[in-house]
Amino acid sequence: MEKLNLESSDIIQKNIEIIGSLFPNVITERRDKAGNITKGINFKLLKQELSGDVIDGEECYEFTWVGKKAAIVEANKPIRKTLRPCFEESKSWKTTGNLYIEGDNLEVLKLMQAGYLNSIQVIYIDPPYNTGKDFIYKDSFKMDRNKYEEQMGLYDEKGCRLFQNTVTNGRFHSDWCSMIYPRLRLAHRLLKEDGVMFISISDLEVDNLKKIGNEVFGEENFLADIIWQSTKSVTNTAIISVSHTHNLVYFKSMDYYVKHREKFRLAVEGEGFANPDNDPRGKWKADPFQVGGWRPNQQYEIVNPKTGVVYKPNANCSWKNDYHKFQELLKDQRIVFGKTGEGAPQRKRFIWEAEERGKVAKTIWNDIETTTNGTQLIKKIFAGLSIFDNPKPVELIKRFLKLATNPQENCMILDFFSGSATTAQAVMELNAEDQGNRKFIMVQLQEPCNKESEAFKVGYKNICEIGKERIHRAGEMIVSEYNDKETINTLDIGFRVFKLDSTNMKDVYYAASDYHQAMLEGLESNIKDDRTDLDLLYSIILDWGLPLTLNHNVETIAGKAVHMVEKDLLAACFADKISETVIREIAQRKPRLAVFRDSSFTGSADKINLEAIFKFLAPNTSVKVI
Repeated sequence: MEKLNLESSDIIQKNIEIIGSLFPNVITERRDKAGNITKGINFKLLKQELSGDVIDGEECYEFTWVGKKAAIVEANKPIRKTLRPCFEESKSWKTTGNLYIEGDNLEVLKLMQAGYLNSIQVIYIDPPYNTGKDFIYKDSFKMDRNKYEEQMGLYDEKGCRLFQNTVTNGRFHSDWCSMIYPRLRLAHRLLKEDGVMFISISDLEVDNLKKIGNEVFGEENFLADIIWQSTKSVTNTAIISVSHTHNLVYFKSMDYYVKHREKFRLAVEGEGFANPDNDPRGKWKADPFQVGGWRPNQQYEIVNPKTGVVYKPNANCSWKNDYHKFQELLKDQRIVFGKTGEGAPQRKRFIWEAEERGKVAKTIWNDIETTTNGTQLIKKIFAGLSIFDNPKPVELIKRFLKLATNPQENCMILDFFSGSATTAQAVMELNAEDQGNRKFIMVQLQEPCNKESEAFKVGYKNICEIGKERIHRAGEMIVSEYNDKETINTLDIGFRVFKLDSTNMKDVYYAASDYHQAMLEGLESNIKDDRTDLDLLYSIILDWGLPLTLNHNVETIAGKAVHMVEKDLLAACFADKISETVIREIAQRKPRLAVFRDSSFTGSADKINLEAIFKFLAPNTSVKVI
């Protein structure tokens, strides 16, 4: 029995917990004066978290690599980029809740921090496996061999090698760790409290990935390494044929799932359930009534009423329930003695009970499709063409989604190494099967297709073109295959395309103090000449922390185009020489945010008038200019 504390709260430990919730990687262990192990703070690492520059000095014992400090800085560094809408490459723009974003995922994840913080239910990624080839993500902290050896201290001051063996391979591990680390840090922030992350990886980097994952998520939030049999074929030329892929699973909060275990379950398929005795309660399955472990109140004799045989629990075992509960079950006709009534006691478990509890997933998955099935599906979608190498099978991603999502809840699924967009197809298929309302966000770098590949030869210049076309074709295929479903006509098979680009604003917007007055007067606008009103609108939506799938329409007020987002959530007018009539009409709508171009007003007097109108008609509206 625990004793009452009977003392005030430990403020220091509370502060450590708060810091740990923000930066789980800085939490360490130390001994107090009494010799007890307590939580502490790695202040050097915390200092690095709060610094915009690389902090010099020796690094203490921890999982580290050359370039880690730079990777931390990179994760926290702001960028001047935006996402530009691409209507012509989208599908069902006005009605879809799905996104396809082209660009470097590190920068896209940074841009998503405002609008999607604590909003994503599931993140699945299949990052580069670091097979020895240079992976395509070349971040600013990646280094060449000479730089690596310099930082590792492999040469003395005379340029002589300090160690007999080179560690060139370590450089590739460092590059890979520096690539994945900031991306996982940013992704972690996007997950909801009950969010789950699944990461597919090979043996080559699984050890490093788990160490990084434990640091980013906290070791206590690691759930499992699911071993998936990814191939059934054998490589006869190998010393041992690798037939599996690791899938690391992390919770945003293990505490949440400890309290809600039923939320991470697979559906019961119904195999093994029958009703041989016509029980009015429906189909059932006979479970063993004996369990492991010796419990004194669950040791008693059970007599088979048909044979008279007396049964006792085996050594170091017990019956599942105490004697009083057993009598209740027997009276309720839930105890059976085998198929013929002549065996040991068993307990009926009805299918509806199993469905309520769900099925616990195991860590070995050899009952699901392989990479070969993924390749065959790609060929089916693209009329027999081998358009993409080694895609994951849809059924694998669907099983992840079945574990971590509820069809009755709206949720978002993010894949920021989306490749051929298998995850998007999995989301659409599962929605078709269970009438769910899951939405996907695919992020993919515009990685060029090999000029010798079949994809390039038939016209696909980069991976994004393959991904978008796959979503388009797969969506139509799903609608056709599931046309017997009542809700199939409302299935969301569309997607909005956005492309990462430089900021919409000229340099003067960010550093006006660097320009003298004559230069400023010569500039007609802060905005780049090639940017449209819709480019500006969606950069504002992104910057203001709103999702990119909000509805918007354009109204004409006094001859000027006014963009209204989600009715009166946001109002924006980027026209020149806006009249007071336009301003008053917008203010009377009382939007939460109103945005105008700075160049729309001829002078300070006009801006003062703008503020006065909103202060009078819409005092709660936030008014901004760009």
